[in-house]
Amino acid sequence: MLTAMTDTILTPVTEKSAWTAAELAGDPNWTRRLNAEELSALETVTADLAARGLGAQQFGPEDIDAPELAALAGWAVGELENGRGCVLIKGLEIARYDRPRIEAMYWALTVLMGQPMHHNPGGDVIGEVTDKGLDYNDPLIRGYKTRQKLYFHCDGLDLVSLLCLQPSMSGGESQIASSMAVYNEILMSRPEYLPVLYEGFHFNLRGEGEAGETHPVTRHKVPVYSWCDGRLSCRYLRKAIIEGQEFIGEPISDLAREALDYMQELCVSDRFRYDMTFETGDIQILNNYVTLHSRAAFEDWPDGTRKRNLLRIWFNAHDGRKLDPKFADHYNMGPRMPMRLKGARAA
Repeated sequence: MLTAMTDTILTPVTEKSAWTAAELAGDPNWTRRLNAEELSALETVTADLAARGLGAQQFGPEDIDAPELAALAGWAVGELENGRGCVLIKGLEIARYDRPRIEAMYWALTVLMGQPMHHNPGGDVIGEVTDKGLDYNDPLIRGYKTRQKLYFHCDGLDLVSLLCLQPSMSGGESQIASSMAVYNEILMSRPEYLPVLYEGFHFNLRGEGEAGETHPVTRHKVPVYSWCDGRLSCRYLRKAIIEGQEFIGEPISDLAREALDYMQELCVSDRFRYDMTFETGDIQILNNYVTLHSRAAFEDWPDGTRKRNLLRIWFNAHDGRKLDPKFADHYNMGPRMPMRLKGARAA
């Protein structure tokens, strides 16, 4: 029984971000193809910036005067925060440009939506998601460096985007699920799981916490589900939770494991899982607080010249939702902050 739980906790999510796979498939409003005016604006803006000696990571939204791109970014932000929580923009003409120009175009779209931040201790802001021959079973290895199947999860900041440069030979489908719809199903069918999900866990930081790994896990328990200002947000990383609790000598309870496994079970089900196969030039953007993502295992082309390669940016929205401070501090660095840079001194 959940007699100690508040009315808010027992409230289902009715926002558009609580979707099933069938509902997302039937809604055309979260995806669009770049039109001629938007492509021209991207080309003109980045050419002008290059003439001023400015490439990716060297300019901000104040340097971009392009109403077409501002409108595109406004549409994307609206869908991410108040719509489905996911966006797919197709048609960036990768073959026409060199790598620096592609990164500049990607950067221009991103900074109009939010503030990019580094996504690893090395300080990379624009990173590559490609197979480095590493093993995801290693607790210090992150999935983007492997070709293995990933569990459903969310990333550390408000938003994550991927730009497809080269798809794989086979596999590698992007899989997304609404953590809000998953919550609604738990509320309806397994409400006994909610207390442990609201209490939260110590997450394994994979060596990306305090300098010197003084705190290899989150100092405090980070809730999987958290209400703030009338909105529900989710932070789910099953692997990091299990590893973090084991590291501190407090393995998760049987009930907690059931709850985490049930979330994964729902995410992979046909009812909640939406699959997409990336094409060159696709840009996927997700709101981490309402959309979980995964990836199927993949195989690269045997000649080694066409490795699956995606560019990735983590960023915070310019005007993001309110978050509970404990939920928002995922790296022992403060609310909405990324992990500590390698070599940085602890505060």
